[in-house]
Amino acid sequence: MDVMGDKATLFETGRFVQPSEPGDAGEVAEEAVEEVRQRLAAEAGDAEAMSVLGAMLLRRGDLDGAEPHLRAATAAGDRAAANNLGVLLHQRGYADEAAGWWRIAAVAGSAAAAHALGRHHRERGDEPAAEYWLRQSAEQGHALGAYALADLLEHRGDAGAEAWMRTAAEHGHREAAYRLARAIDRRAALEGEDGSDNGVELLAEAEQFYRQAAARGHRRAALHLGAILEKRGELKEAGRWYLTSAKDGEARAACALGFLLRDAGDTESAAVWWLRAAQDGDGNAANALGALHAERGETQTAERWYRAAMDAGDDNGAYNLGLLCAEQGRTAQAERWYRRAAYAGHREAANALAILLLQGGDTTGAEPWFSKAAEAGSVDAAFNLGILYAGRGTEEDARAALRCYERAAAAGHTEAALQVGIARLRDGDEQAAERHLRCAAGGGSAEAAYRLATVLDARRPPEPAHELGEPAHERTECEEWYERAASQGHRRAQVRVGMLAAARGDVVEAARWYREAAEAGSRNGAFNLGLLLAREGSEPEAAVWWTRAADAGHGRAALRLALVYARRGELAEGQRWADRAVTLGPAEVSRRAERLRDALRQELSA
Repeated sequence: MDVMGDKATLFETGRFVQPSEPGDAGEVAEEAVEEVRQRLAAEAGDAEAMSVLGAMLLRRGDLDGAEPHLRAATAAGDRAAANNLGVLLHQRGYADEAAGWWRIAAVAGSAAAAHALGRHHRERGDEPAAEYWLRQSAEQGHALGAYALADLLEHRGDAGAEAWMRTAAEHGHREAAYRLARAIDRRAALEGEDGSDNGVELLAEAEQFYRQAAARGHRRAALHLGAILEKRGELKEAGRWYLTSAKDGEARAACALGFLLRDAGDTESAAVWWLRAAQDGDGNAANALGALHAERGETQTAERWYRAAMDAGDDNGAYNLGLLCAEQGRTAQAERWYRRAAYAGHREAANALAILLLQGGDTTGAEPWFSKAAEAGSVDAAFNLGILYAGRGTEEDARAALRCYERAAAAGHTEAALQVGIARLRDGDEQAAERHLRCAAGGGSAEAAYRLATVLDARRPPEPAHELGEPAHERTECEEWYERAASQGHRRAQVRVGMLAAARGDVVEAARWYREAAEAGSRNGAFNLGLLLAREGSEPEAAVWWTRAADAGHGRAALRLALVYARRGELAEGQRWADRAVTLGPAEVSRRAERLRDALRQELSA
């Protein structure tokens, strides 16, 4: 007799029933009428009615009332009643007797009973028997059976687990959909690291299953779905899923929602969600609250939240406490917190601790922490370790420094790329130098832009001679790099840009760059500006700039001043500047200045 089939299975969770919540008065009345009808039929000996009545009473939690009806229906051969009798006995604590009835129902073809029996065997450690019955259930299309089989196979590392997890998910099992999405998501991340296009397709598939689980109320699926959408820039929908998950009690979603609101400028609402997440034990949210209060100058409150983050197991709390203490000049306490985070494996804390020790003169203590942070992937630590090695001056340390710079440069560190470029130039490897200088210059290094420009400048062919008119001038790449460096305040680049402008006859532009360099302290800029002004007939102003250049150690500027004062008849002043030019050099200037000085000396003694 197969009247009820598996329709009398009480709950998808398998074996544990709860009293159903009453609906409105009409539904209650209708259910009461149905119960009376089934009871009358059962009393008349109808096995189907016994099974249905037993299921109704069991669903309500009336185990004593349900048991005789289920036993009677089971005795009449109703497999659904046998399954439900197993559920009832399991709730009473008679697991082995329950398994006996589940076996009867499973042999008769009940997928629900096969699932329950498989679960029973797994709980007792009999995995072969568990796999057998769970497979029976799964192959009949039972979602719970497919999920339980997938879970068992996954635990054993069996490659067939995912297929059954997919089956369960496609039959509407939300936890299966979530776990399948997580597995696909992790695979997509690995594919993305390898640069494969397959990663995009996998992520889209993961998103589909996250959506399925989230739509069925799975809060962690909603969290991960929100993260995918946020990464893709769909912030509004991401916020909705974060909100759904957060309202269901997912602290990480509340924290993520807080960051989304902060980025949108709503700091107050962000703080509300961070508070909720932090109170639920989310260390990241506690850190966010700490940072918020620190920005407001509320250091005591900030410290309290950083400590809460530490209590939640978040090592960032100790690191942030170290930063807070360091900003306040509490060096000893900063070191203590940095050490705590560094010992827990926090790489940036290890780097900060090393810097603190280095500032205190403890080079020996700093080095291992720089090394530890660099090995953990801290780009700044690798660069700092390079500086530490380079400062020792030995060839071996110089090679070690270069290796550190190369590691940091490979991770995109601008200053490290500059140092590698300089080292390659020194070794004569111009091609490698150019590659690293381009990386550094592209990252915003003015020095790298200037050095790259000099490399390109040295390759330029000489300007062709033109018989008529002005020489043709095409803007070159090296000029673009000189100008980029100059616009960032690089004094030598400013002087070079001024020289290029002067060469093409743009006196105004040349004077602008020379003046900018000179005012920033460039003696070459001051000297060239003086030359430009002198050619334009402004020798008094030129003398002012030459004086500034000569005072900064520019020999040619001192010689120019000596000539100016000699022409004016101020021989003593001319002789003084000539003496200075002899001292400053270079050799050619010294020789000319010496002749001028001797001539002025003879003139003065005549």
